[in-house]
Amino acid sequence: MWRHGDVFIAVVKTIPSDVKPLPHCVLAEGELTGHSHRIRESGVAQMFEGPGGIRFLRIDAETATLIHQEHSAISLPRGCYRVWIQREYSPEEIRRVVD
Repeated sequence: MWRHGDVFIAVVKTIPSDVKPLPHCVLAEGELTGHSHRIRESGVAQMFEGPGGIRFLRIDAETATLIHQEHSAISLPRGCYRVWIQREYSPEEIRRVVD
């Protein structure tokens, strides 16, 4: 498992068949800052979204680089991943961490 700021990435055996491909490789985008967690190289990976907004990433190249303006880059090896955003708990609600 990897953590890149408020984004978590975990290896999965396969990507479910009921997901839809996305036209980008942005794992998460900051609502306040406009910064994004994204794959730097083009054409090496594909993002997917399933029911309930669950996201998956497939890396087809040997490696892909995950970048963000405020975090060190990390290299992810070829494979399939589930991607999710850290959540905050308060007595009033459970909410996504806002970047």
